[in-house]
Amino acid sequence: MKLNKISLIIASIAAATLIGCAATPEQTDAEKTAAGPAVKVNDFPTRDRVEYVLNCVAQHGGLTFITQYACGCKIDKIAEKMSFAEYEAARTFTLLKSTPGDAGGVFRDPKQSKDLRKQLKEAEAYAEKQCFVK
Repeated sequence: MKLNKISLIIASIAAATLIGCAATPEQTDAEKTAAGPAVKVNDFPTRDRVEYVLNCVAQHGGLTFITQYACGCKIDKIAEKMSFAEYEAARTFTLLKSTPGDAGGVFRDPKQSKDLRKQLKEAEAYAEKQCFVK
């Protein structure tokens, strides 16, 4: 008898959720414009997220539940601040800025390079502050 009540409650919640989702009105173009551009937080490929988390875990002393969680949080926070295209370009500029001579100037000197590296540095500092409890 008690199991039937629990099943009924779970089924009611599921139905209400589905009906609520289905009944959600679409935004008009004016509402979308007023809300501003949609931020797509999940445009980072899984491979790049995993690579970031693994590097972050290594930098923070190895794999523990805390570092795994905090590093996963950190890439999510970076994704809130930058698109994947910006992140990828900033990482490329960061990795290649130490190339010596004229060849490195292409990566080191342009305004776009400096702006993206600064944006990445700020996003990482924000993410570090948000995700790692000190």
